[in-house]
Amino acid sequence: MQSNAIRLDFRSDTVTRPTPQMRAAMASAEVGDDVLGDDFTVKALEARLAAMLGMEAALLLPTGTMANLAAIMSHCQRGEEFLCANGAHTYLWEAGGAAVLGSVQPQPLPVRADGTILLQDLHAAVKDDDPHFAITRLVTIENTFAGRVLPRAHLAEVVEFARERQLSTHLDGARLFNAAAALGTDVGSLAKGFDSVSLCLSKGLGAPLGSVLIGNSEVIARARRWRKMLGGGMRQAGIIAAAGLYALDHHLDRLSEDHANAQTLALAFTEIEGLSVTSPQSNVVFVELAPELATLLSEALRERGIAASFWPGGRMRWVTHLDVNRVAVEEAIAAVREIVQNRP
Repeated sequence: MQSNAIRLDFRSDTVTRPTPQMRAAMASAEVGDDVLGDDFTVKALEARLAAMLGMEAALLLPTGTMANLAAIMSHCQRGEEFLCANGAHTYLWEAGGAAVLGSVQPQPLPVRADGTILLQDLHAAVKDDDPHFAITRLVTIENTFAGRVLPRAHLAEVVEFARERQLSTHLDGARLFNAAAALGTDVGSLAKGFDSVSLCLSKGLGAPLGSVLIGNSEVIARARRWRKMLGGGMRQAGIIAAAGLYALDHHLDRLSEDHANAQTLALAFTEIEGLSVTSPQSNVVFVELAPELATLLSEALRERGIAASFWPGGRMRWVTHLDVNRVAVEEAIAAVREIVQNRP
């Protein structure tokens, strides 16, 4: 093994590996051809998540990117647009798929520090019925947004806004389970009123892949067709669904541990000179620092087998998850403290 191989990985909660118990559940899963509707385990996962959110139907897809894209294309047609936050995954981090593959225009809007969009900005962004403009059809909300847990009141006002303006709604809930854990509630209450919701299995829940799109039967029927055209029809997908079912049974209650570990990281980092920390609301910790210090930390931590995300301009992101326990967090804190204190 190389001396700089990653031992403690805080880059994202997507780096988790399935536990031995999850692997066993996957190996023993009952499977069939999901494209033909024959995979019992996929159906069980879809039915369970639909019930959890109080919706009619659900659809397993390989990735969150595909789930969001299938949702947007199920709500919008060519020449239409969706409203979203500037910096939202559907706009910035998913390769422009809605525009390139769906001919659907994103309309990004300013986002406040708490991850919310001003209601007046949403209203102002809705286009008149004029052939010069794309037709406003959908509003998408992301929860959590950059680790921030959106207030329930904001979710409710967005749903009300959409109803008033006769728009559809999609909730990108890649980390919605984290939001629910932070608020001490269930995901169904946070999804109330939305026409579709995407949930990721491979972030906080620790499955190796997979996302599920949930909505009414009509939306999911359209999404199933789009999934096929996007190349996402799967065969014996029960081995994926089994990981999701195992995670729902065993990994939901422990999300609060990740949040507590993020708080421990943040509190310790605030005591280190040169680090400016945003207090986390879930499992994501952002740190601002001088670019030269960021470069030093990135290199020195890698030498110790510790990885975090370093972005241009002097910003770190640390994400806690089930593969980094409190011992790993304490080791990371000690390493950062020592590197900073002993820098040239």
